[in-house]
Amino acid sequence: MSRASTPVIDPVELTRDLIRIPSVTPADEGAMDVLERHLTALGFTCRRLAFEGPGGEGVHARIENLYARRGTASPNLCFAGHTDVVPTGPSDQWSSQPFNAEVKDGVLYGRGAVDMKGGIAAWVAAVSQVIADGEPAGSLSFLITGDEEGPALHGTKRVVEALAAEREVIDACVVGEPSSSQQLGDMIKVGRRGSLNTWITVQGKQGHVAYPERAANPAPVIAKLMARLNDHVLDEGYENFPPSNLEITTIDIGNPATNIIPAQATARLNIRFNPSHTGDALIDWLNREAGAMQAETGLQITLEHLCSGEAFLTEPGAFVEAVQDAVEAVAGRRPEASTTGGTSDARFIRALCPVLELGLVGQTMHQIDERVPTAELETLTAVYRRVIETVFERL
Repeated sequence: MSRASTPVIDPVELTRDLIRIPSVTPADEGAMDVLERHLTALGFTCRRLAFEGPGGEGVHARIENLYARRGTASPNLCFAGHTDVVPTGPSDQWSSQPFNAEVKDGVLYGRGAVDMKGGIAAWVAAVSQVIADGEPAGSLSFLITGDEEGPALHGTKRVVEALAAEREVIDACVVGEPSSSQQLGDMIKVGRRGSLNTWITVQGKQGHVAYPERAANPAPVIAKLMARLNDHVLDEGYENFPPSNLEITTIDIGNPATNIIPAQATARLNIRFNPSHTGDALIDWLNREAGAMQAETGLQITLEHLCSGEAFLTEPGAFVEAVQDAVEAVAGRRPEASTTGGTSDARFIRALCPVLELGLVGQTMHQIDERVPTAELETLTAVYRRVIETVFERL
């Protein structure tokens, strides 16, 4: 493809085009088509990877994913992101309709503006500028999913598995999540804590409250077990990570009667854990604690677990420093390398290569009136362009 024929993408207009597509997870509604059209025009070979299976709450889902690559040389620098968005909430509370993508006083409003259609558009625009100036010193690729805001069962996780099976080599990856805290470029995410969800059921025996000897009350058992788990100190922290924390998210008995001992009690908890632990080790600990309580009380206690991601850290090195140097050169501030926040699809990509997150300021993500200044999209495009150039120089 000649330089003269290479289209230069406007990040603001591409963001608006993507916002206008109501791709509320897991729906695609044509978002991948928009990206594929632009990437094909830039010389990328695009592959659609669609996976089907049970989604959230057992609902069957078909997830659209896209892997696109331009070039065969090393290194292969990948950008990862997602086109699916969270629901809008009450649309009448928005300053403008959430999928209208209106610009008011230099600010673009819309669901996905920050998380993360704006980041995708900025990287596409940066790539178009790099290509317009000549052939990059390596390969560029995109890994885009439609399943990040949902259960994340049939998106990046399965694409990574497919690429690994094909022995596709990705040397480094930037995830375009809104990592910035207060100002663009003040923070990158170089690691994330793991996340473990556990569902606990204590099985008792229903009976009349006046005759407790004829029943087996699960309520005090689950209360005692949850208190014991809650009081346990998991760790004192890990280098570059805060201490792990266990949070009880619900305790349910569902007994409307005042004179009945319930038959069953349930609870749910989440553990966000640093690299002091693995998901399997925490599961073993929870099972042991439940087993001890079961032996102590005689009531059956069952647990179900879902570890949605292990803790990981991308160590300081050429890739992280290249990104920090690029951000500082354009934005005038050196980003803090942080591990704060929740999970992201970086937890899957780290199986392929070093990965970090760099994107817009996340103050309004998932909120009513999600928005981004158009000038910030332009600046992020310039940052991303410098990142691409610097990474190719250093790796």
